[in-house]
Formats: sequence, structure tokens, C-alpha cells
Amino acid sequence: MEPFIRVTGVLAPLDRTNVDTDQIIPKQFLKRIERSGYGPFLFYDWRRKADFILDRPEYRGAAVLVTGANFGCGSSREHAAWSLLDAGFRTVIASSFGDIFKSNSFRSGLLPVELPEAQVAELIGLATEEPGMEITVDLAAQRIAAGGFETSFAIDPFYRECLLNGWDEVALTLRQEAEIARYELGRPAWLPGTR
Repeated sequence: MEPFIRVTGVLAPLDRTNVDTDQIIPKQFLKRIERSGYGPFLFYDWRRKADFILDRPEYRGAAVLVTGANFGCGSSREHAAWSLLDAGFRTVIASSFGDIFKSNSFRSGLLPVELPEAQVAELIGLATEEPGMEITVDLAAQRIAAGGFETSFAIDPFYRECLLNGWDEVALTLRQEAEIARYELGRPAWLPGTR
């Protein structure tokens, strides 16, 4: 997983609440076994309708999405976080997230940032009034800055360390490789091996 220190990029507004994982990436696109290739199908049903906000030229290539409460609710699918990453997003800002989506995001390298509703509304307003505006989300400093808007944000220290170092679950396990090897050497020969 790519380390996340900070990102500066275009802020895209999606002024909707209760965006579920089937709206993020519809079920018919979940046939791939790779983590890539989902970006073109992000918000597929909404994009088929005219004038979807994220299809406007000023929001293309956006790195940060700001959206309404309860983003990523619904069924458990890692593909939702993968599709956002594959489409170029590194951060999603909302006042709340579906629990499983939030966990999948951290584990995939997508930073979910929770801010109070008033601050989310302010960012949505700024991004709508100033299309193409840049925002910086600094995980190391736990700060966000966009135009005259600045705030700090809280994050679980474990997930912060994992994101800063680019550690997914496999990388975390491999950090214990020497201890695992020592344990394996001391196991009785009649027990099944793990190699």
C-alpha cells in the first residue's frame, strides 16, 4: 500500500447523504479479483444521468471528495474503497461513515476524515462556489486547509501509523517475520508447518 503523508489536489463536492456502497460501485462490477480497474465504474448509475457533478471538467482528477453523512453505508464491499482510489481519490471527508466502509478505507490506503457537519457543509459550499479549488489534507499534521478554511481532525493512532507507513495487513504481519521464523524453528517436527 502506498504511504499517505499528505495530499494536495482538487476538492470535489458530492452533496448527498446516505451514499451506500452499491451506489459507489454497483454489484455488477464486482467480478474482478484485482484491486484495480474499478475507477471507471465509480458512481456508475449516477454518471449515466446528465450533468453528474463529478463529471464536470473542473472536478476531473480530484483527489479529495467531500460528501454528506453516513457515506459508505450498506453492504460490506472492499470494492467501494478500491473504486474511489482507482478513480484518483485519496481522501473522503464526511461527518460520518459506514463502519465497514471506514475500516476498508483505512486498510486500502484511502483516508476517511470525519469533520463536524457544519465544517463539511462549509467545504461543500466552497467546492461548489469555487470549482477546481485545491485542498491539502495533511495526515502527518492532522490538518486540512482549503482557501481560508483550516481545521484539524482526529484519527485512530493505529490507522494513522499504518497509513503514514503504507502498512496493510500483510505488511503488518511481515514486520513480525523474525519472530514467526523463531517460533517455527521451535515447533515440534510432527506438527504441520506453515511454509
